[in-house]
Amino acid sequence: MKFFPKSSKSSTQAIPESAEIPQHIAVIMDGNGRWARKRFLPRVSGHKRGVEIVRDLVKQCAQMDVKFLTLFAFSSENWRRPDDEVSFLMGLFIEALKREVIKLHDNNIRLVLIGDRSRFNADLVAQIESSEQLTANNTGLTLSIAANYGGRWDILQATNKMIKELPAKQGVFTEEDMAPYLSMHYAPEPDLFIRTGGEKRVSNFLLWQLAYTELYFTDTLWPDFDSKAFTAAISSYKQRERRFGRTSEQLTAGN
Repeated sequence: MKFFPKSSKSSTQAIPESAEIPQHIAVIMDGNGRWARKRFLPRVSGHKRGVEIVRDLVKQCAQMDVKFLTLFAFSSENWRRPDDEVSFLMGLFIEALKREVIKLHDNNIRLVLIGDRSRFNADLVAQIESSEQLTANNTGLTLSIAANYGGRWDILQATNKMIKELPAKQGVFTEEDMAPYLSMHYAPEPDLFIRTGGEKRVSNFLLWQLAYTELYFTDTLWPDFDSKAFTAAISSYKQRERRFGRTSEQLTAGN
């Protein structure tokens, strides 16, 4: 049975607490293919290297006492990629789960997968479920992997569940009604969003949850996103003024 702490309220309904270190970091890991192409390697080499960067980032976040790390591993639109690449990514996913889950568990890290599992084969679904069950009661960093995930899908599936389970509301719903049905109901909204690879868009990732998230874009390709690059992202975050609709003067007066 999964244990999830109660998440904080929506940033559009209440003012979240802000800390010097972001408590929830969301990442689009972009640039694996380009990294490989620059080195005259097959695209799959970039994906393999990318897994190593994930391992390093998880370690850094745990050491910094980040509470939630959410990684966009495979979007609902990534099925449009060449069949051989999709097949490799699915195989790499299950291989990484088998190899890393014991390490995660030993380090008190909880693993959660968000996204539509209906297109995954039975072996992958079984590995996901066993990995989640093994780490369900861990109380350290929560590592969420978004796979076959899309922000619009998330909002639609939450809406459908809400309508079905709350018929007495007669179609008059609030954000509080919606919150428990979203994929990331267990986590506060991200404080910091990072996208590597030079693109400056959110690509259908956590559309509901990114309403007041600080956005950070870097040209660094994901396989090159080392501790120095991560430190630069955190330094940028520390310089932000998180107003949540208020003025700078209000923040100054409050402090």
